[in-house]
Amino acid sequence: MALVKSPDDRWAWVEIDLGAVKNNVRALKKCLGRGVKLMCAVKADAYGHGAVACAKAMHQAGADQFAVATVAEGVELRKAGIEWPILMLNECPDAAIDTLIEYDIMPSIYNFNFGLAYGERAAEAGKVGSYHLAIDSGMTRIGVLPVDVVEFRHGLDFHRGLSCAGTFTHFATADEVDGWDFQLQANRFVEAVTAIHDAGMETGLVHCDNTPGMILHPRAQFDMCRAGIGLYGLHPADSTRGLISLSPVMSVRGRVTRVVWPPVGAGVSYGMQYRVPKQGVQIATVPIGYADGLARSLSDNMDVIVNGVRARQAGRICMDQFMVAIEPDGPRGYRAARPAEIGDVVTIMGRDGNEEITADEIAGLRNTINYEVTCNFGMRLEKVYV
Repeated sequence: MALVKSPDDRWAWVEIDLGAVKNNVRALKKCLGRGVKLMCAVKADAYGHGAVACAKAMHQAGADQFAVATVAEGVELRKAGIEWPILMLNECPDAAIDTLIEYDIMPSIYNFNFGLAYGERAAEAGKVGSYHLAIDSGMTRIGVLPVDVVEFRHGLDFHRGLSCAGTFTHFATADEVDGWDFQLQANRFVEAVTAIHDAGMETGLVHCDNTPGMILHPRAQFDMCRAGIGLYGLHPADSTRGLISLSPVMSVRGRVTRVVWPPVGAGVSYGMQYRVPKQGVQIATVPIGYADGLARSLSDNMDVIVNGVRARQAGRICMDQFMVAIEPDGPRGYRAARPAEIGDVVTIMGRDGNEEITADEIAGLRNTINYEVTCNFGMRLEKVYV
């Protein structure tokens, strides 16, 4: 493996490839029709990748707007110098409305009382509060029902402190190429937008396509698309593979902190569910555990890469550490090139030489999705940008 940079205070980190972020933005923009804007979702600290650094890289590659999930996430971007439009993809408690106005963060609105409170506080501050109207087209999560949308807008539009900057919905099954539920949601959304226009009201930017939607359903791109997981080089479903080339952004690595050759039968980690099976097996310790996002359910059921060769994780994963068994005469694909040494880099997710462990591989072992894998790894491990 090439020389890598690691933190000074802990031999465990995630590497974030900002060049890959930019490449993914450009690849996704090629899917857009002429004049269609790109909103990039950087909620949950950019799915664990670091919201501020990623947002700046995304804008350099052509992103127009950003989406967050909480007030604090929007404030973090503003304090870091992000000046472009920021949409919060839900509402917040009334107590946080002043913060939205102060930092120019647009909320989604779908509850009438919240909308009025937001307008009142904006007017009192001498401002006009921009918002996006959320429509529940069938996902049953947030939004105004299509049948109520015109009445809802009539109730808000009189207010001088409010301005509708966008209208959107979210698809539950955009990854299905010919899904009936997707078509039903799309039809409901179009009918709601048409009703708003027919009533003589503005919709602002109309948007509904997420990553799979913008790839598989270009007719639903409208004025803007909201890219999420694709920005980070991961596919939302098998249906998009082969249609767009994306580059994984996150790698997870640590360095060996201890090596030992235990006798046959020696137990490893809590419960000693793993015992050394033969002579010559080396056990190496790596300072990453389930508090860092390496799920305990992966214990004795995952690989890592050491010096370009796969090795099997051994014993229960601890809160802050795990162990790996390195075999010089292991089965094909697991034969160590040499014994591990203290300081050697261990790849938990990412590429080393000809071997690669993907977020999808880890997600499959955990019975979850790649989104959760990157979010988990991004919670405590220090990020190193390359």
